[in-house]
Amino acid sequence: MISMVLVAVIIFSIAIFIYSLISHRLEGSMLTAPMIFVAIGLLVSPEGFDFVSILTNNELVLVFAEIALVLILFSDAARIDFHTLKGNRNYPTRLLLIGLPLTIFMGAVAAIMIFTDLSLPEAALIGVILSPTDAGLGQVIVNSPLVPVRIRQALNVESGLNDGGAIPFFAFFLVLAEAEKFHIPASQWLMFAAQQIGIGIIVGLAVGILGGYLIHLAIDKGLMRGRFQWIGFLALALISFVAADAMGGSGFIAAFVGGLATTLTGRKVAETIVEFTSAGGEVISLAVFFIFGILAATILIGINPFTVVYAILSLTLIRMVPVALSLIRTGLKPASVLFMGWFGPRGLASVVLLLIMLNETPGLPGLKTISEVVSLTVLFSVFAHGITADPLSRWYASQVAAMPQDAHERRETGENPTRINIKVKS
Repeated sequence: MISMVLVAVIIFSIAIFIYSLISHRLEGSMLTAPMIFVAIGLLVSPEGFDFVSILTNNELVLVFAEIALVLILFSDAARIDFHTLKGNRNYPTRLLLIGLPLTIFMGAVAAIMIFTDLSLPEAALIGVILSPTDAGLGQVIVNSPLVPVRIRQALNVESGLNDGGAIPFFAFFLVLAEAEKFHIPASQWLMFAAQQIGIGIIVGLAVGILGGYLIHLAIDKGLMRGRFQWIGFLALALISFVAADAMGGSGFIAAFVGGLATTLTGRKVAETIVEFTSAGGEVISLAVFFIFGILAATILIGINPFTVVYAILSLTLIRMVPVALSLIRTGLKPASVLFMGWFGPRGLASVVLLLIMLNETPGLPGLKTISEVVSLTVLFSVFAHGITADPLSRWYASQVAAMPQDAHERRETGENPTRINIKVKS
């Protein structure tokens, strides 16, 4: 009898082939790839046509989720060229250093107030898992010439780095939630959390700097060409993860720090990283959205109104207020702040963190609530941000056109590559 996993692979392969046939026509349209593959997952799930059933604690799903997150963390960090950001570091820095912690805090506070049965660490996990943004869901925004380069690059860089910024918080609160469940003394879980973060950082730095140096040396000597450049960086991402995990550290933190560390070699790695993330990386991300659609259909059976309220708050006030506070005194107009606040879609990182949590902490008391909240928020985000990307870009372009020539929004700056490069009509 054919396995459910094989059925899922067959359906996904057929879906991605058909999508690829019409992909150029759909690029930059209101109908995004994540929307399509989430919808297909929902349709083939047990609550749809019942073609595929995947358990949340499936080991293959966990391995795939971990690999996906490792590659996302490493490649997103490695593609950010900090030299290009000169003159436009203020916005993404504020969004990351002020906006991200505030988003996590507000998300946790809202969760503990709405879901009174959650413990504090569980509420904090909701805030953390839903704090990373996914520029892939708003690819029209970060690639559109209608949006001023400073604004779209701020959103692009924020999305590239805030998933890695959320990982230490995720590791800490996950350990804390488990410690509370099993009544582990504070000294033990604090030591474990410090070990996870500390070893992850050290391993990531070592692998990223040494590996990046060796790759560039091989390129200079003519020993490495073409596709093996990004294959080499792909290997570094996996080495970072496995080495840190074997030493008792967080492999995810190591992967993110490793990606950042490759930029410390003083050489650009963007072209090779983008080659991977624009092809193989997109296949992986669409597979994650497909799996998410299958699982979400089951997770979201019988959700209560409080979950819907939280999902709406997460995409609006919990995102918009921290963005507005972080951008105070930057000179940006209210329309820009509102635009940036809305386009903080939740996607790939949130889904993968949820999949990891479902597999690693199946006995957590608040797991059902956490999975429902995260799933519904991401589901809302996939469709709401995909549908509104083009019309709101055009609305915002009209607002910018009415601004004076010396407005902060209209100043030129360098551009970093986006996770998914597409051509968007102006």
